[in-house]
Amino acid sequence: MQFHHHGYVSTDPRVQPAAGIGLDRPAELPDEVDVLIVGSGPAGMIAAAQLAQFPAVNVRIVERRPGRLEIGQADGIQARSVETFQAFGFAESITAEAYRITKMSFWGPDPDDRTRIIRTSNPEDDPAGISEFPHLIVNQARVLDYFAQAALNAPGRVKPDYGFEFAGLRVTGEGEHPVEVTLKHSAGERLGEERVIRAKYVVGADGARSGVRSAIGCTLAGQSANHAWGVMDVLANTDFPDIRTKCAIQSASGGNILLIPREGGYLFRMYVDLGEVAEGDNRKVRDTPMDEVIRRANEIIAPYTLDVKDIAWSSIYEVGHRITDRFDDVTPEERGTRTPRVFIAGDACHTHSAKAGQGMNVSMQDGWNIGWKLGHVLDGRADAALLDTYSLERQVVAQNLIDFDKEWSTLMAKPASELGSPQEVAEFYTRTMEFPAGFMTEYESSMIVSGEPHQELATGFPIGKRFKSARGVKVADTNPVHIGHFHTADGRWRIYAFADAARPGAASAIADWAEWIQRDPSSPIAVHTPAGADTSALFDIRAIYQQPHGEVDLNDVPDAFKPVVGPFELVNLENVYATLPEEDIFDIRGISRDGAVVVVRPDHYVAHVLPLTATAELAAFFRGALLPAAR
Repeated sequence: MQFHHHGYVSTDPRVQPAAGIGLDRPAELPDEVDVLIVGSGPAGMIAAAQLAQFPAVNVRIVERRPGRLEIGQADGIQARSVETFQAFGFAESITAEAYRITKMSFWGPDPDDRTRIIRTSNPEDDPAGISEFPHLIVNQARVLDYFAQAALNAPGRVKPDYGFEFAGLRVTGEGEHPVEVTLKHSAGERLGEERVIRAKYVVGADGARSGVRSAIGCTLAGQSANHAWGVMDVLANTDFPDIRTKCAIQSASGGNILLIPREGGYLFRMYVDLGEVAEGDNRKVRDTPMDEVIRRANEIIAPYTLDVKDIAWSSIYEVGHRITDRFDDVTPEERGTRTPRVFIAGDACHTHSAKAGQGMNVSMQDGWNIGWKLGHVLDGRADAALLDTYSLERQVVAQNLIDFDKEWSTLMAKPASELGSPQEVAEFYTRTMEFPAGFMTEYESSMIVSGEPHQELATGFPIGKRFKSARGVKVADTNPVHIGHFHTADGRWRIYAFADAARPGAASAIADWAEWIQRDPSSPIAVHTPAGADTSALFDIRAIYQQPHGEVDLNDVPDAFKPVVGPFELVNLENVYATLPEEDIFDIRGISRDGAVVVVRPDHYVAHVLPLTATAELAAFFRGALLPAAR
């Protein structure tokens, strides 16, 4: 964390100075806004937290509840989400209170006595080291709390407006605020009263029964698996030995349980198999009493027993897999003739089973994706055409999620007698681990994702996939650090310049590149940085040298990697890295010894890989992604 560059800070440095809209943010919901977010779930809150980093953007988030969520349904936090928390500044804090998954136990019928279950395997949760971040379990309500704090601490000082229910919208196409949204007071003295808000853009993050989705003519299409599950968060005593380990339990009787230990050491969640739902059930299965769910659970875990003392939360649901045909208000016939004004995110776009731990995680990536793009467009950094890439990118991810979840939920519902082998579930879990962890997303070529003409220069940073961090030594203070952990959710692009083999100070390709990026009138800094702003206002440029720390002198490093920041024009010395000899990032991530430039989007996804000599290509890429700054 860097601070003091605007003057001495003696208070919490996580609270950024207010700016723009945040300097005098009205307490009451105004009649006109730039962005209106409907729903304060994971997708809505991360979008708000990201947009709060664009202080010129007037963003409000409305929620029908009268206050914060107290009991959240989701709890699984995949490693990609913890990476995201790092970018928003709270990974360490939330990890400290969460339950950490390190192994998963699989239980099945004892071949010698099929009325009993035994542990069949206990694999590591991440044996391949997919991420340096952990797999966590923590209440969704706490995730929302952290994003709410991040939004409030950001320059825009965004906080939810509680007690407003979405009642309808229409895109008028008129004026600067062409979306007319009708809201209804759902709490307080004005309960039931309606008011109209006009917005430039609307993000519907209002859940599976989304009113915003209906208003723009989208429907969830898909199917139900006709299989019911009872889920409960309980405080209980049991002799089941793996009660504090994530477990998949399959009994000979055909019943199955997914067991998820919760944060705090005592609470745990059980997804209990209630079997096939009869044709014409008309949701009667949802009336199943919790006593029956508990009875089923005891039957499945025999010879062990479960004595439930308290149920903190419970629900009965049927597995369904549905996805919308588009994630914005532009129909296929209109695509290319106008840019979207209304977007939907999270459960408003895709629904699936809860057992793969994907809903909240994928929803947050939806919200981050649209958040930074709206910020760029409204801040004047990018053309409105950028907004077309949201539906293009996220719909593919949602479909992949549906396909994966169908396979996983079907496998989880199978009786043990129908499995190909006792290890089938465990083998599927370990074989597909990278997908639920959140790392299989790979965006296609677009205005913000290049093709792959130079991918061989950095094979460990696939274009379109998230930037997988690795460690280097920060030259200024000698600390070994993960380079990617400094990529905060501040709306900036990252440009990582991996040096060629020459020592700093010697004639080299990276020295020539640094001279170009800093001084050439065609460079991205010169073309896209607003007049009067720091040179690092839009681009965070970092150098990684092949030499170990002792062979890199900061005085020999080009000034492009030591930007001047703030009103006191202080030199930032923390963007220069050396290589750890025992953990060489060039070898670990397949970086060419001739050097390479890796461009990373504000949401961590690799946008381009180039040789150090391809300055014209780099300039052309940013001319396609960003607008020239006003002069």
